[in-house]
Amino acid sequence: MEFLDLKPLTHAQGVVRLPGSKSISNRTLLLAALSEGVTDIRDLLGSDDTDRMLEALQTLGVAVTKTGDKDYRVAGAPVGFANKDADLFLGNAGTAFRPLTAALALAGGSYKLHGVPRMHERPIGDLVEGLRQIGADVEYLGSEGFPPLQIRPADIKAGGVVRIRGNVSSQFLTALLMALPTTGVETTVEVIGELISKPYIEITLRLMAQFGVKVEREGWQRFVIPGGQRYVSPGTVYVEGDASSASYFLAAGAIGGGPVRVEGVGRNSIQGDVAFAQALEAIGAQIEMGENWIEARAPASGKLRAFDMDFNHIPDAAMTLAVAALFCDGPCRLTNIGSWRVKETDRIAAMATELRKVGATVEEGEDWLRVTAPAALTAQAAVDTYDDHRMAMCFSLVALGGVPVRINDPRCTAKTFPEYFEVFASVTK
Repeated sequence: MEFLDLKPLTHAQGVVRLPGSKSISNRTLLLAALSEGVTDIRDLLGSDDTDRMLEALQTLGVAVTKTGDKDYRVAGAPVGFANKDADLFLGNAGTAFRPLTAALALAGGSYKLHGVPRMHERPIGDLVEGLRQIGADVEYLGSEGFPPLQIRPADIKAGGVVRIRGNVSSQFLTALLMALPTTGVETTVEVIGELISKPYIEITLRLMAQFGVKVEREGWQRFVIPGGQRYVSPGTVYVEGDASSASYFLAAGAIGGGPVRVEGVGRNSIQGDVAFAQALEAIGAQIEMGENWIEARAPASGKLRAFDMDFNHIPDAAMTLAVAALFCDGPCRLTNIGSWRVKETDRIAAMATELRKVGATVEEGEDWLRVTAPAALTAQAAVDTYDDHRMAMCFSLVALGGVPVRINDPRCTAKTFPEYFEVFASVTK
C-alpha cells in the first residue's frame, strides 16, 4: 500500500494492549545471547528492528528458537559467538547496530555491519572512538564516522577509563555498558558533556542487573563496570509494552475525548517514556495510572494548554506532542530535541515540513520547534513519512481534528508496530 487515507475522526475511546518495547526487546536479546544459560523471552516485539537482531544472532551462531507467537528461547554463548566471520545486514535498527558493534568489536572475529542508506547517514563515530580506546579494530567502509563498518580481531586492553560524548545518542553509552562486562576487567566509562536520553540508560542498567551485572554509577557522568562479573540468564524474562507506542493512544484520548487506556506499561515501568503521560497531564489532560496501565481523557475544559517544555529525557515520545500542539490553545515550543536530527530521518526538518502541510505555523532551530495551530486544519493533506515509523503514527492524530488525512507509505510502521493503523482504528470513530 503506497498510502492510507484516514477519514475524519470525532472521538477516541477504548483499550489497547501494547506491543513489546523495542528498546527492551533488542537489549534483552543481546544480553541473553551473551549470558550463561538459556533465557525464555516472553512478549517480544515482532517488528523489523527485532527481526534484524534475531537474524544477526542466528548468523553469529546463537541458538534461537521460537516457542510461541511472541516468545523465544535463546541459548547463551558466554565464551563467544561460534561464527567468527559474518556479514550482518541490520536495516535501520539503531538498537541492533550500535550494541552489536560494541559486542562484536570485543568478540575476536571478523564482521561486516551494514544497513539501509539512512543507517549509513546516522553517526557512530563516538562509539567507534570509544572502542578504539581499548584496542578495538574498527574500520569505516564509507564515510568517516558512519556505517558501514568492518570489525577485525584485535588485542583488547580493557580496564582504565573510556571516554565518550553523551550528546549525540545514548545508544553509544548503552553499547559500551553492555559489551564491556564480557572482558571480565573493571573498566570505567566517563561521559563527556551532557548525556541525552538518560531514561534509556536507566533501561540498560536495569536489564544488565537482571542478567547479573551491576554497574556502579556516579551521577550521569561516570559508570564503573566491576571486573569478574558475567552475564547469567535469569531464566524467564517478560518484555514490557512499548511506552513510546503508548504515546499515540494516550494523545488520542486527550485530543478525542477518551477514555483511552493502554495496557502493558504503568507506574512500575522501567521505561522513561511513561513520563509522556505526565507531560500530557501538565497540559490539561486527565490521566490515571495503575501498575500496568495508563488512561487518558480530554481536559475538562475540552482544550489542551499551550506548552514550552524541555524534552531531552523523552525525545521519541516528544514527537507525539509536536502533533498534539495542533490541538492546543496557543503556540507550543519543544526544546532540547537535537537528537531528532540523527534519528530515522532528520525529524526536526521532517516534522516542520509536514506540520506546515496541515496548516500549522512552524519555526525550527537546531534543537527546537515552535508550533502554532491554525484556525482550521488543512483538509486532505498528504503527509510524507520519510521511512520513519514515528512520523506515520504521529500524524494519524491529525484526523481527530475532523479532517481527512493521507499517510504516505504507512507500512513504515513495521519497524516497531506493524498493526498500528488497525489498532488505531479500533479505538477511534
